[in-house]
Amino acid sequence: MSRYLMVDIGAGTMDVLWYDTQTDLHYKAVVKSPVRYMAEKAAQLPGDLVITGSEMGGGPITQILKQRAKEAEVVMSVSAAATLHHNLETVRSWGINIVDDEKAGTLCGNNKYSSLVLADFDPVRLRQIVEGFGVPFSFDAVVICAQDHGVAPAGVSHLDFRHNMFKDRLKENPQPHVLLYRSDEVPVVMNRLRSIAISAGALATEEIYVMDSGMAAILGGSMDLLARERDRIVILDVATSHTVGAAMIDDEIAGFFEYHTQDITLERLEDLIMELCDGKLAHDRVLQEGGHGAYLRKAIDYQTVEVTIATGPKRRLVEPSKLQISFGAPWGDNMMTGTVGLLEALRRRKGLEPIDYL
Repeated sequence: MSRYLMVDIGAGTMDVLWYDTQTDLHYKAVVKSPVRYMAEKAAQLPGDLVITGSEMGGGPITQILKQRAKEAEVVMSVSAAATLHHNLETVRSWGINIVDDEKAGTLCGNNKYSSLVLADFDPVRLRQIVEGFGVPFSFDAVVICAQDHGVAPAGVSHLDFRHNMFKDRLKENPQPHVLLYRSDEVPVVMNRLRSIAISAGALATEEIYVMDSGMAAILGGSMDLLARERDRIVILDVATSHTVGAAMIDDEIAGFFEYHTQDITLERLEDLIMELCDGKLAHDRVLQEGGHGAYLRKAIDYQTVEVTIATGPKRRLVEPSKLQISFGAPWGDNMMTGTVGLLEALRRRKGLEPIDYL
């Protein structure tokens, strides 16, 4: 018997899935994302702030701290400041004072400051969620995904850097589950996922794995009932922050693209799908448009695609599409796309029996 916990940390929500291999039971929850939760806490703190912790998702928390720095003193540890930007001089330009981790820790005891600890992964909050399922808070493995741009070298675009991380890994094996890392395997440059793995070390579990959320969503989408026994498929995950599209042949990725959801239109998305499938999508052009990039191994010919499946909380974007796009719901729930992908990646990694995601 094995009990697994999967956690998909997104920009809008945090999705939690518990699964027991013996009983084939699963329980799930969709809650406010850590970055929104943390931004609300920061907004409620009075006066000057001292921020410690580790790199987590930015967005709302970045905006809150930039605004607060115009009104009061904001001090951040080096480790926490990576949440806002990997270039610390950029963070300082916003009026935020950055100090070493040890000094920031001592300031937390100073009554002059309200303090906040940044982290994507909060074991205490997660315990409350899981115990609400009525199951023990102990697991054989915990698997977590979040988006990680990686820490790019000076002068290298973080978007290009992220793209190349995926490209290099998929060259060895073009199946999305190869981007699942055990906690002791996470590349040094993937600072956010490493921070999550360290935070998860506080859990009662034998193993911890982490994965990029984009690839987890692609794998999860391919587990949908509509994709069964189909050889050539397209998976779209239109998430709160990012949209990822992938063309697949059997279990292999033929190519993929990634954009910020707020920057993409339905018309451009339709073109991207066809260009991807027909082998006409260029990485450099996607970057020029402000996208995250594109990876192309082989063309599959859009006319041969058997089904295009859309998942994600923003998938309503494709509802009026001129293309034939079906709405997917792996394990009966659109919001579990990422966690199903995590479970399937773990299953493949461990060589477990197939799971029926009906």
